[in-house]
Amino acid sequence: MKVVIAIDSYKGCASSQELSGWIEEGIKNVYTEAEVKACSIADGGEGMLHALMHNSDGKIVTCNVHDPLMQPIEAQYGILRDGITAVIEMAQASGLPLVPKEKRNPLKTTTYGVGELIKDALERGCRTFIVGIGGSATNDAGLGMLQALGYRFLDKNGDVLGYGGEILESIASVDVSDVEPLLEQCEFSVACDVDNVMYGTKGCAQVYAPQKGADALMVERLDAGMVHFCEVLEKAYGKTIAHVAGSGAAGGMGGGMLAFLKNTSLRSGIEIILDAMHFDETLKDAHLVITGEGRIDTQSLMGKVLSGVSKRAHKAGVPLIALGGGIADDLEVHEGIDALFSIMRYPICLEEAMEKERTKMLVIKSTTEIFRLMRAILRK
Repeated sequence: MKVVIAIDSYKGCASSQELSGWIEEGIKNVYTEAEVKACSIADGGEGMLHALMHNSDGKIVTCNVHDPLMQPIEAQYGILRDGITAVIEMAQASGLPLVPKEKRNPLKTTTYGVGELIKDALERGCRTFIVGIGGSATNDAGLGMLQALGYRFLDKNGDVLGYGGEILESIASVDVSDVEPLLEQCEFSVACDVDNVMYGTKGCAQVYAPQKGADALMVERLDAGMVHFCEVLEKAYGKTIAHVAGSGAAGGMGGGMLAFLKNTSLRSGIEIILDAMHFDETLKDAHLVITGEGRIDTQSLMGKVLSGVSKRAHKAGVPLIALGGGIADDLEVHEGIDALFSIMRYPICLEEAMEKERTKMLVIKSTTEIFRLMRAILRK
């Protein structure tokens, strides 16, 4: 029996790698000779870097960059085994957890550190970039990233603007005289799992800025700033990106990359990751795929890990089961997933459910029981 495991993390409790190990233990409690292929997985946000590097022969690179408040930190990115493909996880340099709660302010936070990661990879010979843009602390349309790559944003007086979402409202022109020339040779695949646009009711500021520390007045200012910035792009440069699905991902970073970085495409994060790890090849000769996440609900089937894995498994004709910490009551249709299972065996509170050792025990026991049932059926 060959079983492929492609499970997302149980956020705040267990990583994809940990869950895969526990599931494998449960399988081998029943089928000791089973061939188990564990694929670390993520959807483009936090964990994407280590998920991809876990499934490749590449290397992790550590470099000095600036965090969202321009404080020096160390961050990591990956270079795949081809030597020219860099894996950039935005959260490493501009993630929300890097900013203390009392200092979170998307008018001030910047994506500058992400640009520094890209620049370091350029200097090491990388020309293809997989950029995961989930989990950001920013709403600056990726301007900080672009500043680190040589772009300068000027006000109406020709003065160079600073950093953060607050500069959006003041941009009058863009100076490209010092832009890194190697960018012309690069290709960027941007992993995003939302379809938000640059501004408006579905825009990045109105939907996500409050989670990043913005109050109502900040949200209004950021949204207006994004409108102004998009108008400048359209009038001065003929670039219309404001309403492209995904342009508002990561505080507008998706749109900023589309506007200024040649050969940029916005794609489903899980699709990029599954392609990069050659998941379709892994499914060959598989008898079963196991996926899942901490809470399985209707959103799980809308561009997230479960959705991506289910499409690939269905195409390959391999049965798929999902294992979750909890399953929403309203999840009546789960097309592409043959069966859903919760690891919960008895009523417990959320704090107890989030205990790692308890989760480990529940995952192993649940997996063991699933495969005991399979063995009993196959014996008939």
